[in-house]
Amino acid sequence: MKKLIKILIFILILIFFFTTYKYYSSSKNIESKKYNRNNIDEIINNKISNLPLLKNDTNNVIEFNDGFSNKLKNDKPRSFWNLLKSK
Repeated sequence: MKKLIKILIFILILIFFFTTYKYYSSSKNIESKKYNRNNIDEIINNKISNLPLLKNDTNNVIEFNDGFSNKLKNDKPRSFWNLLKSK
């Protein structure tokens, strides 16, 4: 009984690989891939050419905050590497 199940599983695996290979090597699938690969360039070019240009309205929006660097100068120096040194 176990041999029969093993043989059946082996046959099913072979059938799966055979049908997969048959599908991917078929001329219909190959032509479809070629068509999609050629067509994708046209689709991307059409989408790129139709992009709208946006007006730049970000002038003087971000102001640099100098308070953080001043706070670091006033704090104690950091001593992470001193923690790893053996005494």
